[in-house]
Amino acid sequence: MTAFAGRLSDARWTAARSVGIAGIILGTIAFWLALPPLTSRTELLPIAIGIVAIAAGIWSWSRDERRIGGGAAMAGLLGILLGVAANQSSVENLDQVVVWSALLAATLRYATPLTYAAIGGLYCERAGVINVALEGMLLTGAYFGIFGAIESSSWAGKWAWVVGILFAAAAGMAMATVHAVWAIHFKVDQIISGTAINFLALGITGYLFINRYGDTGTPGDVPDYGIPDVHLHFLQDWYFIGPIFGQLNLMIWLSFVLLIGTYIFVFRTPYGLRLRSVGEHPRAADTVGISVYRVRYIAVIASGGIAAMGGAYLSLGFVHSFNENMTAGTGFIGLAALVFGKWRPFPTYAAALLFGFSSALADRLPTAYGNQWGTLFQALPYLLTLIAVAGVIGRSIGPAAAGRPYVKQ
Repeated sequence: MTAFAGRLSDARWTAARSVGIAGIILGTIAFWLALPPLTSRTELLPIAIGIVAIAAGIWSWSRDERRIGGGAAMAGLLGILLGVAANQSSVENLDQVVVWSALLAATLRYATPLTYAAIGGLYCERAGVINVALEGMLLTGAYFGIFGAIESSSWAGKWAWVVGILFAAAAGMAMATVHAVWAIHFKVDQIISGTAINFLALGITGYLFINRYGDTGTPGDVPDYGIPDVHLHFLQDWYFIGPIFGQLNLMIWLSFVLLIGTYIFVFRTPYGLRLRSVGEHPRAADTVGISVYRVRYIAVIASGGIAAMGGAYLSLGFVHSFNENMTAGTGFIGLAALVFGKWRPFPTYAAALLFGFSSALADRLPTAYGNQWGTLFQALPYLLTLIAVAGVIGRSIGPAAAGRPYVKQ
């Protein structure tokens, strides 16, 4: 009873942490009130609410809740700035850009390749191998996914996308195997190895693309055998929910399954415990009979297959074509989401959604405000990563043995 009462006292509304969280929420509200459908037309409202949020952050900071307090103060400041900026805009432009159902549906689409890349990286880094090669594995999956689908379309028909995903996963696993051999067997610096993989993937996919498809690019009938959308007809007429979940690509639904399955496997099974033990204390794991090398090889190769499936979604389920370097840093943002989420599946997905939302917003801004604003918001994921890792959530500390080659004695 005493412990329970202690937990209740820690959670009271006047606690520094609770006040800081309230400040973050108020900072968000300060901006939200100026957006559709409310569209408040007074600048005093976001300023007043933002000042309260900043005061809550300062109060929380002064009582040693520095991360939450700093986040509240920053949320309040951003709420003021963005709320005032929204009031300077016309209602017509705001209505054109801020369509919440369309924004959230686009957020899911943009977050999906990030999710596959980040979850692939989670398996690899939880085993103690740093994987900056996610970008290369994603790009490899994008090319070989569409290549496999196009080449098999003559005999596989509408199921060619299945062959494409298998091709993508196999190619990603092959690329990951190279990284695994260099990093685990030859004990090459894992950052250098991953960077080399990224350049290797860029060169291979670029050469094969030009050699196979030339200046004409991929065929225009890819949507006929691309990864299908899942139509939930009973949802499509629901207000707000229907436009978001009524028609989503199959790979988006599979990403939800991947998240839940990863959480259960990594944190609720003996195999997941072995994976984490190899990443935290490989010597101790070896002592109790766990093969450090085998676990790391399996984890790295699996990460390549998972990340490559995200690339296949990009080319076969989203864009329906392939272009050189079409991932354009998506793998790096997925790695940032993994760090943001502290190597845990659901916080990592929350970061991917945040980054996906900025990309979705960047797509809609140019129609009303010009291309410069879209370009600015494309850079927002990197800015958010710096703010979150350095200021709001503090240091993100990965698995203890990550990046350290293991030498069996």
